[in-house]
Amino acid sequence: MLLTISTTHQPATDLGYLLHKNPARLQSVDIAYGQAHVFYPEATAERCTAALLLDIDPIGLVRNHRGPAGEGFALEQYVNDRPYAASSFLSTALAKTFNTALNGTCKDRPELPEVLLPLEATVASLPAASPEQLHRLFAPLGYEISLEAHPLDPTVPHWGPSRYHTLRLRHPALRLQDLLSHLYVLIPVLDRGDKHYWITQEEAEKLLRRGGAWLPQHPDREFITRRYLRFAEFVNPTLERLLAVDAEASDDEPVESPEPQGPVNLTTGNPQLETQSLHDLRLDRVAEEIRRLGAQRVLDLGCGEGKLLRRLLKLPQVEHVLGMDVSWRELERARQRLHVAEMPPRQRERLTLTQGSLLYHDPRLAGYDAAAVVEVIEHLDESRLAAFEQVIFARARPGAVLVTTPNADYNQRYETLAAGEFRHSDHRFEWTREQFATWAAGVAERHSYQVRIEPLGLEYEEVGAPSQLAVFEV
Repeated sequence: MLLTISTTHQPATDLGYLLHKNPARLQSVDIAYGQAHVFYPEATAERCTAALLLDIDPIGLVRNHRGPAGEGFALEQYVNDRPYAASSFLSTALAKTFNTALNGTCKDRPELPEVLLPLEATVASLPAASPEQLHRLFAPLGYEISLEAHPLDPTVPHWGPSRYHTLRLRHPALRLQDLLSHLYVLIPVLDRGDKHYWITQEEAEKLLRRGGAWLPQHPDREFITRRYLRFAEFVNPTLERLLAVDAEASDDEPVESPEPQGPVNLTTGNPQLETQSLHDLRLDRVAEEIRRLGAQRVLDLGCGEGKLLRRLLKLPQVEHVLGMDVSWRELERARQRLHVAEMPPRQRERLTLTQGSLLYHDPRLAGYDAAAVVEVIEHLDESRLAAFEQVIFARARPGAVLVTTPNADYNQRYETLAAGEFRHSDHRFEWTREQFATWAAGVAERHSYQVRIEPLGLEYEEVGAPSQLAVFEV
């Protein structure tokens, strides 16, 4: 079994620090049924590749095999793919040899685990029911996928392909910890129900620990959980916990709440009243901009309970709207508030509500004229904005993208906010006008968009408006 991981990050040899394995020497680790060897076929400042070679002892597999009584003479014990095909053995070896990287720690370079790297991974002889199954598992995580199918027998071509593939994954900007956690969970999912160890509650805890950051948003999370844990006594409670993570603790779930108690007129000391709530103003301005653009197919990313969707469906030019949110609970609220079940058929065909994350590539987002991302990015960790950028601007590439976010300069006008405090407990950051403009200009330059920024809400010369809108156009 062979796994290779490569990067062109500069200097590429930082990979050795992350994996806690010196590129200058071969290192071996004893595991059950064999040995794992780590070595570097290439290690230059421009490109570095680490290889994990798992050498399984087939005699040890039979000697230590535990199975039903009467199985002792079964031929399958001696003639099988277990020593050669990527399986739960490889996942176990990965966890043991790269444990430090899998936990996201690096003693010598503590800042390095959070760096987004261009990464490539190759897994040889990975079993799968079909190529589509591999795409279903890895594509939603943002990978570019290439497969090499292996024939059942090269000397007998008419037998056709086997179920084994060499899988190559590429990601333009990903933490190494995320890549390892994806492989650690998904490789055993492809086993045919013959994991090499007993499945207990401890395996459920491992799944939650290694997959908790991304599995709740994966469209095939139920399939993954069932294949990983096998038994309903572990699967069903684990799925319930994953659903709870999805509904209550997701990184990129946009939580709408009232703005802090009214902005204060610093001259009179009295609350400054506005004729329209800031939240409604944002939504109306975004809907008006989409009308001006003439967009016919529109994405509402982080759609929440559907307030913008309602406005978009009132625009005659809009032929179809896809509302996406990471929270299934919010999507159910949107269905109820929009009365989807009671819509006339032609109106119902204009709307799609779907669950998904803005941090992982989703082919469903391609082919749209405009995308609205209203008060969403501040709910993401800043370190994950590069992934968001790749998903929306590099992969989905709508004709226009509208992004709104709070203006941190304005926060001093809220009498209930202490210095440095965010407007919402779930905000991971709040940007000043200068910070937002710098980010927007960088995104536009990297992905060949034009961008303009405008204030949203009552504007003051010294601090600007409470919110800000960036309109990206191709």
